[in-house]
Amino acid sequence: MFNRREFLTGAAASLASQLGVGQQGMSSRGLRPQPRSKPSGLPFPAHFTDVAAQAGLVHPVIYGGIQRKTYIFETTGCGVAFLDYDNDGWLDIFVPCGIRVGEIIPGTTNRLYKNNRDGTFTDVTEQAGLVRTGWASGVTVGDYNNDGFEDIFITYYGQNVLYRNNGNGTFTDVTEHAGLKSPDPGFMGSGCTFLDFDRDGNLDLFVANYVNIDLASLPKPGETPACIYREVAVNCGPRGLPFARNFLYKNQGDGTFREVTQNLGINTAEPAYSMTSIAADFDEDGWTDLYVASDSTSSLLFMNQHGAGFKEEGIVRGVSLSDDGQVQAGMGVAVGDFNLDGHLDIFKTHFQEDTNGLYQNDGTGNFTDVTRAAGLAVETRFICWGAGFADLDNNGWPDLVVVTGSIYPEVEARWRQYPLHTPRLVFRNLGNGKFEELIDEAGPGFTAAHCSRGCAFGDFDNDGDVDIVVINLNEPPSLLRNDLKGGGNWLKVKLIGTKSNRSAIGSRVIAHYSGKSHAQAVLGQSSFYSVNDRRLHFGLGPANEADLEIHWTNGSTEKYSKVNSNQLVVIREGHGIECAGPLPGRRI
Repeated sequence: MFNRREFLTGAAASLASQLGVGQQGMSSRGLRPQPRSKPSGLPFPAHFTDVAAQAGLVHPVIYGGIQRKTYIFETTGCGVAFLDYDNDGWLDIFVPCGIRVGEIIPGTTNRLYKNNRDGTFTDVTEQAGLVRTGWASGVTVGDYNNDGFEDIFITYYGQNVLYRNNGNGTFTDVTEHAGLKSPDPGFMGSGCTFLDFDRDGNLDLFVANYVNIDLASLPKPGETPACIYREVAVNCGPRGLPFARNFLYKNQGDGTFREVTQNLGINTAEPAYSMTSIAADFDEDGWTDLYVASDSTSSLLFMNQHGAGFKEEGIVRGVSLSDDGQVQAGMGVAVGDFNLDGHLDIFKTHFQEDTNGLYQNDGTGNFTDVTRAAGLAVETRFICWGAGFADLDNNGWPDLVVVTGSIYPEVEARWRQYPLHTPRLVFRNLGNGKFEELIDEAGPGFTAAHCSRGCAFGDFDNDGDVDIVVINLNEPPSLLRNDLKGGGNWLKVKLIGTKSNRSAIGSRVIAHYSGKSHAQAVLGQSSFYSVNDRRLHFGLGPANEADLEIHWTNGSTEKYSKVNSNQLVVIREGHGIECAGPLPGRRI
C-alpha cells in the first residue's frame, strides 16, 4: 500500500504529467466551499480606500478585448512593481501594459509613476525611456550590475526586455547587449525573477514561459468541445497547447548573461504551464531555491544543489499538487511565515470552484497542505491571481490578501452569476494557525469589484502600514491606501548586500518579538508576476523592540539585538546598521 508521499511521487506524478496534453481548458476540482466558522468578532483597525485617481494613476491597463477574448494571451494580464528607482526613499510604481488584438489604442504603453512624496504620482514614462507597447506579462526588479540602482526585466508574449537603470532618472534597453534576446517569438513569457543561485554576488535571471503559441494552428473559441466553458464558446488553453521552455541565465559580471538552462537541471523537470516564479531559500541551507506556480500541471520546486545546479522535487516535498493529489490552476504565489515559526510557507492561488493552497514548511523544505485546517477553503467562488502575506493591522500576525477576476467576459454575458469583475479577499490571521475571511471590515478598497491580476505590497506614503497596488484589466490600477487606526508597532528592514548581491535578493530576515519568530525573504518576484517593496515590513503588535537575525544570500549570518520599533533600519552586509530612524516625511 502507498503512503501519501509515495502516492504523490508515483501515481499522482504520472497523472499530472499526462493532464497537460490531449485536453484543453483550465484546471479546477469543482469543489464546494468549506463551512465558515463563527466570526471572531475581533476589531480590524485597517481600512483600505482606492486613491488611484486622486494619486494620478489614471491610465488604463489595456489588455485584450473587453466583451470577447479570442486568444489565451488576452486573458492572463500582467503584474506590477513597487520600486524606488531614484533612491529617494519613496516607492515609485511600474505598471506593465498589454494591447488589443486588431485595434490601436492611443497611449498604450507601460507606465512609470514617480512618487511626489505628497500622496500623488507623476507619469515619467517618456522621460525615463520606458515607452513600449506589446503583451507585457511578468516583471522582476533588481540591481543586476550592482551599481546601486534597481533595474527592470519584463517578460512578454514575444520579445522580453531588460532595462538598465542609468542612475539619472532614465533607463536603457540593453536586452540584446546582455544576451537576453527571446529564443522563440511564440513563447508566451510569464514569471521571472532575479536570483543569485551560485552566490557569486551577481544577480542571475530565471525566465518562465506559459505556452508556445502558433496563431496559425491555435484553435478558435468553440472550435472544439473542449473550448467551451459553461456552454459558452471561449478561448482555448492552456491544456492542449504546446508547452514552452523555462530558462536560466547566469550573470557573467560584465553586464551580460549566459544561458545555463540545460547544464543546471532546469530542463529535467516535467513540462509545465509555468506562471509566477519565486526565488527563496526554502530548506534553510543557505542556497536560493526556485518555486514555479504552474497552471493545470504540477507546480515546480527546484532545490539548489549548492550552486552546482537544481533538482526538481516539488511533488516529493509536497508543494506541487492538491492534498488529494490533483493538479490545480496555479497562478499567484505568496511567501511568508503565517504561523511565526521562523520558516517560509507558501500560499498559491487557483481557479474558481477550487481552494487556494496553503503549504506549511517544517524548516527543511518539506511542506504540508494545511489549507482546510487553516480555514482557507471557505472561499471557492472566484478565479484568484495576485496574493501576499502582509500584516495589515500591525498586530504581529501576517494576514493574507488575494485579488480576483474572471477570464471569460463571454460567460458573464450569458450567465450573470459568473461576473468578470469580482471583489478582493482578505483573510485575517487569528494567531492560532487559522484565518477568517473578512467581508466588509477592510473597507471599500476590498469590496469593489474589478477584473484584477497582479498586486504588490508596500508603504507608498511612508506612514508605517502596508498599502497595495493592484492591476485591473482595461481600467486604471487601484491604489489601496491603508488608513490604519490604533494598530500596533512596526519595524521595516532594508538590506544592502556587499558580498551578496546588492539588492540582497534571496536573503532572509527573522524578527524575534513577543516570543515569536517571524521569517520574511527579500524576493525578486511574488504575488502574480509582481514585485513588492524591498523594505521588509514586520508588524510587532505591542512589542517595542525586536531581535533581528539576518541570513544573507551568500550564506553568512548577522544578529542585532533590541532594535527599536516604529522605524526603518538599513543594514549593510558586514558593516552593521547603516542608519535607523523615521521614514522619510511627506512634502507639505
